[in-house]
Amino acid sequence: MQLRVMAAALTVALGLACHPGPIVDTGPKPPATGGTISGIVRASGSNAPLSGRKVTVTDIATGRQYEVSTATNGGYTIKVPEGTYRLEVELRSNETLASRPEQTRVNRGDLDAERNFAISVNAQP
Repeated sequence: MQLRVMAAALTVALGLACHPGPIVDTGPKPPATGGTISGIVRASGSNAPLSGRKVTVTDIATGRQYEVSTATNGGYTIKVPEGTYRLEVELRSNETLASRPEQTRVNRGDLDAERNFAISVNAQP
């Protein structure tokens, strides 16, 4: 009987030595996702999709930025926490924005689609 008690105590002690307590991750966490913003970046006039363009979404209240690149079809999709956002697209030399989306409010579970950009290419002098 004493042998069983000692074996049980030893098993518990070894278990505690390997796992001294619960593991708690206290590191920084990404903000909870609220919704999704999506759109297409196209060339003004021809409507050709512009791939590989960086779209930056900035939270108006916090200044936190989220970035994504457009796909081959010019489309982009980005998940963001709830908030109000300003959207910008990367321009290259001799380009200007022909149209851009307004600021957008994203709530939990929203899909804020058709946040499209049109880019004009200016003739070089």
